[in-house]
Amino acid sequence: MIKFKNILCPIDHSECSYLALKYAVSLALKDEAKLYIMHVIDTRAYDTEIYKFSPYNLDEATMSKIHADLLKSLPEGTTDLLEVETIVEKGIPFNEIVNKGEKLEMDIIVIGTHGRSGLAHVMMGSVAEKVVRKAPCPVLTVRIRPSANVV
Repeated sequence: MIKFKNILCPIDHSECSYLALKYAVSLALKDEAKLYIMHVIDTRAYDTEIYKFSPYNLDEATMSKIHADLLKSLPEGTTDLLEVETIVEKGIPFNEIVNKGEKLEMDIIVIGTHGRSGLAHVMMGSVAEKVVRKAPCPVLTVRIRPSANVV
């Protein structure tokens, strides 16, 4: 029987990442595992050397707010039942997720996927796909079911 001790769930504040978080919480509760929720500030979105600005003023207060927002994304009462740690990194999202998974010896990574295809996939890439290919542990991808009304 597989028993998880450490579970990593990256959050990009999308609907699919919140759904993945529900799966991660469920797995953590089942095995009494430690849950790590992670947000990566994508450094490719801006270059402070060129543009001399950043969409995030990464002072201590801003970092505290990002950590607090991660905790707020958890289902109510989760922190009473589980050990939860928040992680905020700057870098290329898939790379930071894979590195953290290896460094902290994660048993599983639970990640949401937008399910993009075609040009959107080519333009934006797939963080989840890259994590699946490079992760040091199993990866559970969670996708929102398409609506029955979508043609």
